[in-house]
Amino acid sequence: MLDLVIIGAGPAGLTAAIYAARAQMNAVIIENHIAGGQIATTGAVDNYPGMPGVQGLVMAEQFRTHAEQMGAHFQRGQVTGIENSGTVKKILLADGEPLTTKAVIAATGAVPRSLGMPGEEALRGNGVSYCAMCDGAFFYGKRVCVVGGGDTAVEDAFSLSRQASEVILIHRRDSLRAQKAHAARVLGIPNVSARWNAVVTEILSEGGRVSGVRVQDVKNHKEEILPVDGVFIAVGMAPETGFLRPLGIVDEYGYVQAGEDCRTAVPGLFAAGDLRRKAVRQIVTAAADGASAIRSVQAYLELLEI
Repeated sequence: MLDLVIIGAGPAGLTAAIYAARAQMNAVIIENHIAGGQIATTGAVDNYPGMPGVQGLVMAEQFRTHAEQMGAHFQRGQVTGIENSGTVKKILLADGEPLTTKAVIAATGAVPRSLGMPGEEALRGNGVSYCAMCDGAFFYGKRVCVVGGGDTAVEDAFSLSRQASEVILIHRRDSLRAQKAHAARVLGIPNVSARWNAVVTEILSEGGRVSGVRVQDVKNHKEEILPVDGVFIAVGMAPETGFLRPLGIVDEYGYVQAGEDCRTAVPGLFAAGDLRRKAVRQIVTAAADGASAIRSVQAYLELLEI
């Protein structure tokens, strides 16, 4: 039987694998996609300490290499469920035999909800972003737009207003869904404006980077092109937690309810990274979760031995 199974090979899972290897745990990290999670599909990362401007794929490879050098064991697979029998957890896989373990760290992350419009995927990392906190500094003095109308969109617009020369909020309705006080504050900023009753139908490019967006009025269906250097899509996140729902630890938005120690309500099951309900979701906070989760796992395994 394993001491620990880590599900997910993003920053949280890889950090947990490094710490588990250092603690000489009998652990396996299961990955279904490319190691690194979202950072593997990101352009430059400019906010991780000591690695300014590192390319996302390079960073992901460095994380995985570090884990391998420490002795972490990887297994390819897709987890379909977890059977909880008290001190024993059975990890069910789409292909292959189940794994039995004493403890589990779920670190499958969350993915940004996309709009699915032409140009979006091709320009991701080249002007299309899903994180203003991560990428806002790349657009200093430039014109950008934020697509969305909720709290995240408003927070992104507020953050970007300090860096970009102009921020355009594009929303399909005639008012923002965000909290009224926050909406009023951001709309009162001189370099922030709103395009109401409008949807983005295409992201345009020039020289491999974003050059503008095609916007359609939802009432009269007229289209126009807005020249912008960056498009920030803020229509929510989708936590990858379907396999955890039967355990009763997932909230109405799909996030796992776990504290800063990463403990869930199920003894021996921990949650780390972007799938956890929390205020800030960054590479550095995911990595911190991975370390915190291992400390909690160690304490849990010690209690089992008593």
